[in-house]
Amino acid sequence: VTRGGYQVVSTEELKEWMDKGTSMLIVDTMPYEASYKKAHIPGAVQMEFPIPEVTELDAAKQEELKTLLGADKDRLIVFYCGFTKCSRSHNGAMWAVKLGYKNVYRYPGGIFAWKGADFSIEKAE
Repeated sequence: VTRGGYQVVSTEELKEWMDKGTSMLIVDTMPYEASYKKAHIPGAVQMEFPIPEVTELDAAKQEELKTLLGADKDRLIVFYCGFTKCSRSHNGAMWAVKLGYKNVYRYPGGIFAWKGADFSIEKAE
């Protein structure tokens, strides 16, 4: 978290934001076929990141991330992956901060904690 420069949101807080209709972008950083397609947080979009910390991100991937996140640098953005030990969401959140986004959160519990709390999931068609 310190290296990434982002904030952290709990399962309960994220669900509360969703229930209130808080405007935000939720990004699932897991592989599409192996994970996102099978189960993701409702409304989440997908962009895969690797597990090891990414110290360099090529220009094409930076542009892809900027396009996904949009022009509003103050937009609330939440990144998540599989579970606490998975660092894909760390990479996504860290790079969003490096690209100048200011309201970036990581949901470290990931889809595992979301399903464990018995909250609804979506599947990709």
